[in-house]
This record gives sequence, C-alpha cells and structure tokens, in this order.
Amino acid sequence: MNRDSLYLGGRWVSANSGATIAVENPATEEIIAHVPAGNAEDVERAVTAATAAFDDWSRTPMAERGAILGKLHEALASRADEIARTVGLELGTPLKVAKAVQAGLPLAVLRGYADLAANPAAEETIGHSLIAREPVGVVGAITPWNYPLHQVVAKVAAALAAGCTVVLKPSELTPLVAYLLLDAADEAGLPDGVLNLVTGTGAEVGAAIAGHPGVDMVSFTGSTATGRAVSHAAADRIARVSLELGGKSANIILADADLTKAVKVGVGNAFLNSGQTCTAWTRMLVHRDLYDSAVSLAADAAAGYTTGDPFDAGTRMGPLVSAAQRERVQGFISRASARMVAGDSGVPRKGYFVAPTVFADVDPGSELAQEEIFGPVLSIIPFDDDEDAVRIANNSRYGLAGGVWGTPDRALAVARRLRTGAVDVNGASFNPVAPFGGYKQSGIGRELGVHGLAEFQQTKAIQR
Repeated sequence: MNRDSLYLGGRWVSANSGATIAVENPATEEIIAHVPAGNAEDVERAVTAATAAFDDWSRTPMAERGAILGKLHEALASRADEIARTVGLELGTPLKVAKAVQAGLPLAVLRGYADLAANPAAEETIGHSLIAREPVGVVGAITPWNYPLHQVVAKVAAALAAGCTVVLKPSELTPLVAYLLLDAADEAGLPDGVLNLVTGTGAEVGAAIAGHPGVDMVSFTGSTATGRAVSHAAADRIARVSLELGGKSANIILADADLTKAVKVGVGNAFLNSGQTCTAWTRMLVHRDLYDSAVSLAADAAAGYTTGDPFDAGTRMGPLVSAAQRERVQGFISRASARMVAGDSGVPRKGYFVAPTVFADVDPGSELAQEEIFGPVLSIIPFDDDEDAVRIANNSRYGLAGGVWGTPDRALAVARRLRTGAVDVNGASFNPVAPFGGYKQSGIGRELGVHGLAEFQQTKAIQR
C-alpha cells in the first residue's frame, strides 16, 4: 500500500501531477498524511484500465466473482482493527463506534454481496422470452466522508458482483481507509483494472468521472446540491445515475409509545457519528401529552455525551470532520430561534468539536427543522394526533429515513404513510441487505442487497 500513489490497472502508480492533498485529524487539527491530488488525466487512465478489464470480468461467471469477493472479505476482515483506527484518525469517530459501525458494517455488506454472487438466482423467463441481467459497464463511484468505507463498499461490492468495473473517488477529507480496501483487493487477487482508485477533489476528479464518456454509470453519495451537478453532467451523455443524498428524518413518538426507550434511542440515532449521518433522526416529533417529559429526557440524555479524544474509552462523541463543517453547524445553532435545552457546554479547545445540542419548541417550517445540519443538533416538535405527526414528518423536501414508536399496528400504519425510503418501527435495527435509498430530494435508486445489485445491471429480453 502506498498512500503517495493511485491504484490503476492493478498497480500503484504516480499521479499525473505532483500535487497532494493534506489529510487532517479533526480531533487534533494535525496533518496526518498526504494523498495525490488526481486530475482529469488520471481519471482518463483509470477509465481506460477499467474499460480494458470489463470484457473479461463481465464474462467471468457470477459465482466466480462471488468467490473473489469472498477472498476480498477475508483480506479486509483481517484489517478490521486498522480500519477502525484509520477512521478514528481521519474522521474522529470514537473507537468503539468505529469498530462496530465504520469497520463492522462494510464487512457485513461485503459478505452479503459475496454470498449473493456466489449463489446467483436463476434467470427469469416470461413466456418465450429469457430475461437476462447484464452488467451496466464501467462505474464511476464517488463517495462521501462520513462513512468512508461503508459507502465505498456499498457501491464497489455491488458493482463488482454485477460484473462491472469501477473507478473509485473517495472523499478527499477521509481517503485513507480506501487505501486499505485497495490493499485488500490486491491481496485477494482481484484482476487488474477491475477496481481503480483516483484520489482528489470533487471539483477536479469527481467532475471528470461524472462527465467522462467512457463511464457508463455514476453512483454518487453526498449532498443534494452536488448530486444535482453530478446528475446534470451524466445526463448530457444519457448515462445512468444512482444518487444517495441528504436527509432530514423524523422520529415520531406516538401517545402510546415507550417514551423512555424512544427518546434514548432517538437521541443516540441523532448523535451517532457526531450527527454526521444522512439518516439521522434530527427531528423528534412527540405527542403533546408526552412532550414535556420527552424534552426533559432528551436534555438529560444529551448531557451524558462526553466529547473528546476518539481513542479515549470514555468518549461518546468525537469532532466534526473539518473546521468548515464545525462553522456550518455552529451557524445553524447561532441562528436558531427555538429554546435550547442542551448544548453550549464545554468541549475541547482544540479540534473541531460541537457540543451535543437539543432545541425544543421548534417551528416545523423553520431552518432548524428543514435544513440538513449534519451535526449533533436535535429538534423537538410537538404534534396533536397521528394525522398531524404524518403531516409534519412529510413536510420536507427530503425522504430518506425515519422512525415510529407506539403499539405495533398503530406504529406500522404511521410508518406506511411516511414518504421515506426506510422507516424503523420501535427501534428495529438497520438491515444491511434491505434496500436503502430515498424519496424526493434524498436520491434516486437503491443500495444494498439484491436491489443494490440490480442498480448495476441492465435488463435484456431474449426471445426464443
């Protein structure tokens, strides 16, 4: 593994220019590494390598691709501790969470795709037509910084299982963990050119991937604004696009809910990864009969979040990823007109920390309730009845995730009415093989499991 290089055509090679990008530890503000600042010429080399590898890889039987993904899983699993430590350094995720989520989740997703490919479903027939599913081609994968390995694996594993080849651009803020994946791919014997790594900025490398005529599909996760630009670039050449974008998810606590559990789990969801989670339940909607108690419970829960060194066992919340992200989040807090019931407490003087913050009596139409803040900021909003709760929850341009708490039948009925791609009822856990994606401005397409695999496949009817 060589963090001074790109990975193209199965080899670590120098970037086109000698420019580099500094990678910062957000907990200490120290530079911990430099990676190449790739450019359009590097993307051209990567696409050329991926194109050359496509025919052989796409014709490799799916079960054989699954076996190779199984070897990749073994190689990556042996690096689990290093993955957690690397994400702790470049993102600031507390080590316990980094081990369980930042390392554990992508390994579960990769294992799922290895198993799915190793046992391919039989081809469908409709009348006298054979329905074949074929790989879409060369995929450009552009991934974010908040779950830097999971978001990579969710795209790369599905694309490789489908028979596609990939050009990967990880976030320039958290690129280091991607090098561990490429190192594992090299060890696993992934054929040359099947997976290529180009580090660099979105403006340079991301734009070059999105607009490249040799990229058959762009899979992007990130902000809605950037997703819009990616979509426009791909639309000019009628390329397929999959977008996983922002969210402003509602956590609805009905009148018959287990309030203590609902609030505790809800606060934990909102503050996971320092609030830097697209599915975070950042709007807690509470029935008026439970509202005052919920506000008190949420404030007490927030007070229990110790901020500090991600490698300290007592730390429950790390920093935000960058100075710019901290300033953005603090701007939302300073402009808020709601009642602050937690926050504004002491945080380390060094590092990009923001105190876990809870606002009560939030106007559902306000900036605080409508904009994706992407930091540890929770808004609590009262509602009158189930109809009112659904109305407030759906009053958003986003539709990615959500939660509902109450008696099972009632909670499920409310969950069905939410205009979101996923809903957890009474704290049900995340399912890494269930489809993941959003309604409205939260995106296009689905990731994970068989639905994620289908995103990277074309459908052909062969009449016999």
